[in-house]
Amino acid sequence: MDWSPIEKQISDATGTKFNARIQQNVGGGCINSAYRLTNGGQSFFVKLNSASQLDMFVAESKGLDEMAAASAVRVPKPVCCGTTGGQAYLVMENLNLGGRGGTAAMQQFGQQLAVMHRYRRSEFGWQRDNTIGSTPQPNQPQKDWTVFWREQRLGFQLRLAEKHGAGRSLLDKGERLMSDLDVFFIDYRPEPSLLHGDLWSGNYGITEQGEPVIFDPAVYFGDREADLAMTELFGGFGTTFYSAYDGVWPLDPGYAVRKTLYNLYHILNHFNLFGGGYAGQAEAMTDSLLRELA
Repeated sequence: MDWSPIEKQISDATGTKFNARIQQNVGGGCINSAYRLTNGGQSFFVKLNSASQLDMFVAESKGLDEMAAASAVRVPKPVCCGTTGGQAYLVMENLNLGGRGGTAAMQQFGQQLAVMHRYRRSEFGWQRDNTIGSTPQPNQPQKDWTVFWREQRLGFQLRLAEKHGAGRSLLDKGERLMSDLDVFFIDYRPEPSLLHGDLWSGNYGITEQGEPVIFDPAVYFGDREADLAMTELFGGFGTTFYSAYDGVWPLDPGYAVRKTLYNLYHILNHFNLFGGGYAGQAEAMTDSLLRELA
């Protein structure tokens, strides 16, 4: 890998000459590869993917900027992105996330996320489409949340699921659920809050100084419950986090049911990305939601 074009872009973006002495592969999950570049004094975190994925990195960079503008939870500052040698890259501030998620840090995290959710717009969606994992995520602005969730979240994933071989039973139940989606919002009117969009335990960390950080976003403006629901999907963030969030902005009682509706989107996306037993899990969640309509 010839790092010199990326080093030049970093130098141009920061105004300080940067030549990496160490390029350390730190892994990047199942979608990207990632490296830490350092010259001893400066360090940067770099994500790599094929050049065709540049738009994904541009959207991620803009999403980080959007969350930073909320002045709530810390995010890594994007430095530059582009293509070189057939690869797309995104360079970000390197943060040392070796801290422990103790009581103080998780309390701060819960409070800060509630503050971020207070950062709002007049419409649901966002300025551009992005991705959830590697799946396209449409964000066409929409005044009506139910319409947005039906068309650009559940409906979009169900159409993909049909292409990926999902069974007729799941698809038919999904259609029934979408036709009666308004029932879940009779006494609840969501506001367009700034969302991380993919807030599971793998997308946050604690710095060595004890400061919460969130990264790898799928940003849009939507019902804040969708972010909270995702935090519960793969293990949860602990009672301190949720109590602290609720102390700043209490959740509506109907969240206990709607969180399944919101997490259905992510489970359908997991089916579309990985297949396997996620179809059965999605159908069980849909059955649960349909029982609420009976």
